[in-house]
Amino acid sequence: MDNPPTTTVAPNQHGILRRVLDELGLVTMYASSRDVKLLCLQRFVRMFAYGLSTLILVAYLDGLGNPKTRIGLFMTLTMVGDICISFFLTLFADALGRRAVLALGALMMTASGVVFALFGEFWVLLVAAMIGVISPSGNEIGPFRAIEESVVAQLTDPSNRNDIFAWYSLLGSLGTACGCMVCGWVIQYLTEVLQWNFTRAYRLIYIVYSVLGLVKLALTLLLSHSTESEKKQLQRAQERDGETRPLLSENSGASHNPKRGLRALLPDISKESIPVIIAICLLWGLDSFASGLAPLSWVTYYFKSRFDIEEGNLGSIFFVAQMLSGLSIIFASSLAKRFGNVNTMVFTNLPSQIFRSLIAVPSNVHLALLFLLLNYSTQTMDIGPRAAFLATIILPAERTAVMGTLNVVKTTAMSLGPVLTGFLVDRNLFWVSFVCSGGLKVLYNLGLLALFKEKEKEKEQAERLKLQEEEEQRRGEAED
Repeated sequence: MDNPPTTTVAPNQHGILRRVLDELGLVTMYASSRDVKLLCLQRFVRMFAYGLSTLILVAYLDGLGNPKTRIGLFMTLTMVGDICISFFLTLFADALGRRAVLALGALMMTASGVVFALFGEFWVLLVAAMIGVISPSGNEIGPFRAIEESVVAQLTDPSNRNDIFAWYSLLGSLGTACGCMVCGWVIQYLTEVLQWNFTRAYRLIYIVYSVLGLVKLALTLLLSHSTESEKKQLQRAQERDGETRPLLSENSGASHNPKRGLRALLPDISKESIPVIIAICLLWGLDSFASGLAPLSWVTYYFKSRFDIEEGNLGSIFFVAQMLSGLSIIFASSLAKRFGNVNTMVFTNLPSQIFRSLIAVPSNVHLALLFLLLNYSTQTMDIGPRAAFLATIILPAERTAVMGTLNVVKTTAMSLGPVLTGFLVDRNLFWVSFVCSGGLKVLYNLGLLALFKEKEKEKEQAERLKLQEEEEQRRGEAED
């Protein structure tokens, strides 16, 4: 009697699946701490709210009877307010408490949504946007990202940072895209089916915005004390154990004068870090200025005015482009593990910027859209490696303050670009803005490669040695 055929399963099938999940960063994300998962979820909620607001902000202000000049002034002053408040909050975040600053930012976000839902006076809304948290462009605004990235870097092993930052960035992109889509369908339902006027519908969106601020506050309150700076955790441990350590205080006081008052809240920046920080600020500022020369609002206007694409089709095109951009972030993590952060940043971003320069060249809409999608396909692949690079190159005690300063530099530089683009558009030189934007980004990438390729390797080796020494020290204490 013949034996029935048996079904065999390849013995390495499980191994292949795990390897695929590992390449995508899902294994690292699953194994990450609860705090890291909460921070990633916070970013999705926040960017979803920004997506809701960005889609209707200009239309809402226009519906309230404000001229276009005032709306432009509103967006500029909102960014100025963000620069001042974000810089102040991130500068003192480690001393005041990271969770406290994140909670304060969530309350500011909620307050802004409430004011926008209840009031229509221009100056009231302007004050709420400058003091609170309202994103005029859908990009990051407020103190959140600098603090969150500093915490993620602190809680994550250096070898796993690329995976975590990739998913952190991807969730932000997905949040913005989903927020825009949901807002559009909700507005259409309220105005066409329920016959609401647009102003009433927009105000309901801002109520949802304020509720999302409360959701973010709740997620912040769930964070553990491990998210605080190492100095803050040490202070808490000493207070809990009742240790005053008078001898240590006296010895430390002999070596340097303790800072008092407001200076005590300022972070210590080492002399060795200052040249590195200056170089990073200059490079990041150049990159952000180039981004400001061809921001999303101007790119959509170009395709609408040049090729007469309808709003619905235009929205679908850029939703696909943003989703493509977001999904490409995941593959950058796998590349960074093999080639390093700087190489991945440069050699994925360079082709994207060449395509960016060519967007305005063709007179054929299909070719122009091809260049657009090719630009989007790799332009954000440097986001995860960039965050991991900063976490490596900047000392742990300086991360929050330096990342906050970088955000201020980036926002300031980016705010200068749209003004020049408007000047060029008035003179039928729109193509110049695309060429200059792509060209300056190429210079940024080459500068990054020249200045930091070797320095990143040195920092990574030093950090690994430090972790090994700390691990050996803990084992020795455990044996004793």
